[in-house]
Amino acid sequence: MITREEISILLDHPVYDGDGNKVGDAKHVFLDDASGRPEWVTVKTGLFGSSESFIPIRDAALVKDHLEVPYPKDKIKGAPNVDIDAGGHLSVDEEHRLYEYYGIDWGSVLREPGEGDRAPGRGTTGTAGAAGAAGAAGAAGAAGRSTTAGTAGTAGTSATAGKAGAAGAAGTAGRRSDAMTRSEERMRVGVERHETGHARLRKYVVTEEVQQTVPLRHEEVRVEREPITDANRGEAMSGPAFKEDEHEVTLHEERPVVETEAVPVERVRMTTEEKTREETVRGRVRKERIEAETEMNDEAGRGRRDTPGRDVPRKGRP
Repeated sequence: MITREEISILLDHPVYDGDGNKVGDAKHVFLDDASGRPEWVTVKTGLFGSSESFIPIRDAALVKDHLEVPYPKDKIKGAPNVDIDAGGHLSVDEEHRLYEYYGIDWGSVLREPGEGDRAPGRGTTGTAGAAGAAGAAGAAGAAGRSTTAGTAGTAGTSATAGKAGAAGAAGTAGRRSDAMTRSEERMRVGVERHETGHARLRKYVVTEEVQQTVPLRHEEVRVEREPITDANRGEAMSGPAFKEDEHEVTLHEERPVVETEAVPVERVRMTTEEKTREETVRGRVRKERIEAETEMNDEAGRGRRDTPGRDVPRKGRP
């Protein structure tokens, strides 16, 4: 069983189910109003930790830096949603509904450790506190059975019928208390994904002018005259003299021939990557302030009103 001294260790630390799966982080611990023992731990679950599930802490164990509970993760996430009043209390009906969901016998819950079968001596939660405390303690008992750890010092006077004697003694001693709850708003900032546009690859054909210089050869006629010598006299005198004749030579030239072929040159691929940027989010939250004022009558203080200082409200959660 988790003790009050271990509450500060388990808060904001991981909570694992019986199969070793992480359920979430422990956020709040609820104490029994009468005994002061830890009864419930709440765990942030859901998207961005938007939900808070209640888990019985009676059979949990603190292992190193995390809490182990004997319930499956799906069972915990499906626990009933409960409403907590402004004082940080669970009502009797809400707590009864949670114990029934987890299959815990309500009679065993009412027993003190070591009491055995003396559960009837404790009576019904809440109403016994109203019978024996005679004042604010009884009102707190009627409000519910469990309170958050931070309110244990204030609401812990709400007793059950089995402890009515001690509560009654406190009432006859003349102690009275009048308390109010201070609340404030907390801003939670999450993120949501929005579509900002589309990107696509599109292929199309363009025509552009290109040029390339190539060497081209051609033939030209050049007339060469050579004198008659002894070396070429025989060839030169081989034909008849004074006879018309004609010789023809075919001329050639090179001309450019252009043709094209498709050649792969590169591959183009489109990918996406995420970038992170910091953005400051501002909002307005409301907070309540509590001040204590004392107004004296004419006989005691001649109509003096004292404001001794600002009262520090009790915390609803550790």
